[in-house]
Amino acid sequence: MTSEPRFTLCATTLDAPNALELARFYQGLLGWPVRKEEPGWVEIGPADGCAGLSFQNEPLFTRPHWPAVPSGQQMMMHLDIEVNDLTSAAEHAVALGATVADFQPQPDVRVLSDPAGHPLCLFVRTERPGTE
Repeated sequence: MTSEPRFTLCATTLDAPNALELARFYQGLLGWPVRKEEPGWVEIGPADGCAGLSFQNEPLFTRPHWPAVPSGQQMMMHLDIEVNDLTSAAEHAVALGATVADFQPQPDVRVLSDPAGHPLCLFVRTERPGTE
């Protein structure tokens, strides 16, 4: 009998014109240490060893547009980051180099772009699973 292969998500990798610069932004945002750094590649992650973020240099990187526009590079993914205070978290992210998106689709979410242009959403969880 053949057993099913095991899959473990270890990281999400973001392309950037400068991997180290983008890694430093997310380090400041999430407080995660560097796990690995080499030319054109940086990995950060939580101390508990759970999945982290990786960054790689991409010389042909094109900043995505959000919301999407027909003639521009569309977003392929975004990060959702839970925070305890939406206003102060957004201010902190902006101080680190993020920009607030012009379009905000929900009052309990702040859409920003990281320094390379990847969209990210900060949110405060209003409901906890299993609590009703």
